[in-house]
Amino acid sequence: MRDMGISVLFQGNNFVRLLIGLLASLRIAAIAMALSVVFGVLVGMMMRSKHGWIRFLCRCYLEVVRIMPQLVLLFLVYFGAAKHLGIDMSGEVAAILVFTFWGAAEMGDLVRSSLISIPKHQYDSGYALGLTKWQVTVHIIIPQTVKRLLPSGVNLLTRMIKTTSLVVLIGVVEVVKVGKQIIDASRYTVPTSALWVYGAIFLLYFIICYPFSKLATSLERHRKEESV
Repeated sequence: MRDMGISVLFQGNNFVRLLIGLLASLRIAAIAMALSVVFGVLVGMMMRSKHGWIRFLCRCYLEVVRIMPQLVLLFLVYFGAAKHLGIDMSGEVAAILVFTFWGAAEMGDLVRSSLISIPKHQYDSGYALGLTKWQVTVHIIIPQTVKRLLPSGVNLLTRMIKTTSLVVLIGVVEVVKVGKQIIDASRYTVPTSALWVYGAIFLLYFIICYPFSKLATSLERHRKEESV
């Protein structure tokens, strides 16, 4: 029976190498997402500032991030800024910086939208009960903001995990890079290896991202049911 190429996945430690590469991708996404949440909350609060120039700067930051492709940002940081300034920066650190820069802007806009969506009477009700501004924020506004923010935040994490596939272009040994190494090593012995290796990578990404997608849908549905 003709070898269809799937055996290349199980030759030596090829499949284990793919899993290790996937862990590298997840590590970059997890660190960047954690930093994005921290800085995104600050950016979101700044977007609600009473000072117009602060809101203007935040809007410029958001628009730059949304217009500029992440790949160009990666190249600017890794091949441009780091090399020009003489900074010895690894591809993984560059990727974390770029994804944090991108994620903080997106998270900041999500925080801003969540804060705006809270009706004004929620604030007024808290003040009417004799609560201070800090107590209203902690006990009323933040819990509602988190509920509104979670579905979109999970979706952002999913996008970040998928976008880590770009870091292969700056030399980071993640799952796509490992897959290419396996394909190159078996180019002559298993000509159809690309189909199976990239197919396996697709399944690995699907297995990781699909539960997050379902979680975001479930959280959004639960929030809507509570608001009815």
